[in-house]
Amino acid sequence: MLGIVNIGHVAIKVTDLDRSLDFYRDRLGFPEMLRLKHDNGETWLVYLRITDEQYLEIFPGAENDRAPGWNANGVNHMCFTIEDLDGTTERIKAAGIALTSEIKPGLDGNRQAWIEDPDGNRIELMEMAPDCLQLQAIRRLHAERA
Repeated sequence: MLGIVNIGHVAIKVTDLDRSLDFYRDRLGFPEMLRLKHDNGETWLVYLRITDEQYLEIFPGAENDRAPGWNANGVNHMCFTIEDLDGTTERIKAAGIALTSEIKPGLDGNRQAWIEDPDGNRIELMEMAPDCLQLQAIRRLHAERA
């Protein structure tokens, strides 16, 4: 892996910074870590904490009203791993966020639900099953390295 140890952050452009902060920080609960500003004092980006090593960077000033469609080039969606999908989706609904897809099994053996942020960025909420394809692959890779 050439020394790569983690995904440090995902950066998204948004049309309305305040609306996006309401969604990610206030409703989903990702704490604001820091803001970087231009020399003129305007916000350049806001860092939100997902974990101590993973962040979401939010850049204001998007050119389009909505994220590209499902089949467009580029990032298709981001996925947040969830421990309790039932409880999380209930809290998300209570926070006023609609599910774009209710909880269902995925082809990989995991349970998933989907939401969109205010700019239409697709977000998968995934609860990993104990014997899902990803964990099987991890065990296989570890065995090959041993």
